[in-house]
Amino acid sequence: MHTDQPDPADLALLRAAFNPAPDGADALGWAAVHAFEAEHGVVLPEPYRTFVAEITDGSYAGPPDHGLVGLAELPSDWGGDPAERDLARPFPLTAGWLWEDDEETPEEEADARVGRVYNDGSIVLGTDGCGLYWHLVVTGPHRGHVWCVTDVGATPFGAEFGHTGAASGFAGWVAHWHAGRPWFDAEV
Repeated sequence: MHTDQPDPADLALLRAAFNPAPDGADALGWAAVHAFEAEHGVVLPEPYRTFVAEITDGSYAGPPDHGLVGLAELPSDWGGDPAERDLARPFPLTAGWLWEDDEETPEEEADARVGRVYNDGSIVLGTDGCGLYWHLVVTGPHRGHVWCVTDVGATPFGAEFGHTGAASGFAGWVAHWHAGRPWFDAEV
């Protein structure tokens, strides 16, 4: 997974998956991407950065099921307060966490940590509905990784984390969707 320089193979895959995208938004262009990054104190990971600058800033076709939202947007069913989001603050997880079954973390501490999972260090790529959101981490040790965040827990996407045989990162996530594979397809 390359997060600082776009891999030409990743960009070719993204162009194939989204072009032509008659139902998608126009690409933002580099000036808008740089303005977003300056406003939020982050540098977006590649190849997502080039994707929104040159290919498209969202698509109704997905991924996920309810479409890929634009860079500065949140899904229509987002229940949180957008003002609480801080992309420059590091994403708080490096391993999956099922908070619904976490009996060791005090409730008040768990609630604060769950809020940070939803709001810190990631952009929301979209939703599959029913409180299942896909985040792209933009700050912290998991920068460039895609995470599935639900009402009961969060897990990173990629073969090295289990649950799927797909490659990590935005390009791996899109390739998996483009191939028509279920998100959680690892043999257990």
